[in-house]
Amino acid sequence: MIETENLNEARKQIDKQYKEKKKIIIKGRDILFNRLILENKKVNILILSHQDKKDNLKQRDSGLNQVLCKIAKQNNISLGIDLNELKIQNKKQKAEVLSRIIQNIKLIKKSKNKLKIFNSKKTPEEKAVFLTLGLPTEMIKEL
Repeated sequence: MIETENLNEARKQIDKQYKEKKKIIIKGRDILFNRLILENKKVNILILSHQDKKDNLKQRDSGLNQVLCKIAKQNNISLGIDLNELKIQNKKQKAEVLSRIIQNIKLIKKSKNKLKIFNSKKTPEEKAVFLTLGLPTEMIKEL
């Protein structure tokens, strides 16, 4: 998994892993970084980051919007959610992260993108949580 904040370094690592025929998973950052990564057709999965962001008045800064969902769909890139972000937060931060996850699930469901869940035990309790967050049952069966 690629976890760099520098775009040029990320591109170098993507090219290196692509030549080695490895699956390319990259940790997302802000909207601009995510867009430039999604426009690269070599990437397989973009893991969305939901913490350390500043929300606007009417929209949460979740690192995803409808334009990015459309680009990901065209380039056949799956979007990922990492559940470790919830484990290290206090209650207020967990609520903010959950609200960003809910917003991203709505966008992914609307644009019919592929969704991957990371660091999940795939227990019935977790699947029930994803149902309450708004994930359709078809996507839960694919987890």
